[in-house]
Amino acid sequence: MTEIKNISRIYFLGIGGIGMSALARYFLGKNVMVSGYDKTSTALTQKMEKEGMKIHYEDNVDLLDKDADLVVYTPAIPKDQKELNYYKDNGYDLVKRSDLLQEITRSTFNICIAGTHGKTTISTMVAHILRHSGFGCNAFLGGISVNYDTNFWASENNVSVVEADEYDRSFLKLSPDMAVISAMDADHLEIYGTKENMEDAFVEFASQLKPGGVLFTKYGLPDKKFFSFNHYRYSLQNDMADVYGDNITMRDGGYVFDVKSDKWELNDIRLNMGGMHNVENAVVAIAIAFHLNITPIKIKNAIGTFKGVKRRFEYIIPVSEASQLKNNVIYIDDYAHHPEELAALIKGIKSLFSFKKCTVIFQPHLFSRTRDLANEFAKSLDLADRVILLPIYPARELPIEGVSSEMILSKMENKNATVISKEDLLEYLKNDYLKLVEQSSFGEVLVTAGAGDIDRLVEPIKNIIRQS
Repeated sequence: MTEIKNISRIYFLGIGGIGMSALARYFLGKNVMVSGYDKTSTALTQKMEKEGMKIHYEDNVDLLDKDADLVVYTPAIPKDQKELNYYKDNGYDLVKRSDLLQEITRSTFNICIAGTHGKTTISTMVAHILRHSGFGCNAFLGGISVNYDTNFWASENNVSVVEADEYDRSFLKLSPDMAVISAMDADHLEIYGTKENMEDAFVEFASQLKPGGVLFTKYGLPDKKFFSFNHYRYSLQNDMADVYGDNITMRDGGYVFDVKSDKWELNDIRLNMGGMHNVENAVVAIAIAFHLNITPIKIKNAIGTFKGVKRRFEYIIPVSEASQLKNNVIYIDDYAHHPEELAALIKGIKSLFSFKKCTVIFQPHLFSRTRDLANEFAKSLDLADRVILLPIYPARELPIEGVSSEMILSKMENKNATVISKEDLLEYLKNDYLKLVEQSSFGEVLVTAGAGDIDRLVEPIKNIIRQS
């Protein structure tokens, strides 16, 4: 690979991906000419264009950068993509996103956050604490920080907070000084084959820790031998863990709580985002900050100012605004695309708003994931009062015979569930849904969830609720 310091032009295939865009922003900040291709224009790519990147949305070799020093691609790019094959056939320096991230972080102190879910929120919390406290870090995040409206920022401090992605075993290329494993639920079985193989990959990730490194794992993970002398387990509120939450109370759609360990304690912490799972995420973020010797008052202030991550229990219409609307509908958008994430999301909503009915609009992501986890998806969605399933978002996959959203529906016990097209959804919400809401004394909570393109419906749905 071309040495990073010698790169003056770089090209990204799949530049709009959340991990790719962070790397693109890294190079833009170093005054490198950044350009790239993506399949569709999004709010993120449009913002990147305004920042100074040249992006196109047509697979056309006449539009690519033929003078690029380095070409970076994501595994999501199809093997028959014309631009990818042009660069291959003409001997360009071509690397995967994970290889580039490995090279960038080779000489930094790395805090790497892994897990089949939770990693985006935890990494963004940790990076925010470090930034807000003045400690400083480079942040490579898998989501957009609401505080800073970006998934990357730089610092003179030689510390990197990295979201460690398990897809395609990318996280095995990282060298953590501190590492977190938040979950090891079955996922990406098209890559790993079995749940056991995937769990073994997380054990291997933990073994990548540098000498003297620190490992944090969620209490209750499968019993695996993690190779670390400095291994701490964290929990929402189980005092058998090394660090845990306590005295948790709900307040205005958020939480106030304490965090305890045998060596330190931090009380009356305010977290202004929903979901008990996010309290647990805050527990480990706070533990990392303590290990970095950030002062308690700075940690507490940072958590109190944390505004969350876009599409992670994101209040599109918050409690305060909903109470002013005639229909009193709170609207939450979330990236949840795994059964465990969906269950945590719905349970969090039910605990915060126990007096309101919860309607979930869910777009399954990937045919393979739907096939492998259909029973689990059905069980999680059954926790909601009403469910609307959209057709599967295929992403990088071709259809699999017999696999559809109806597969999940057929396994659900909840009879207030249906499959509806994206085109018909908005009409349903304008008419049938709002009529149902009128019959409710306390209003409702409406949720959109999924990792596909459901986020494009957020703005029109918000407008429907507001205008009603």
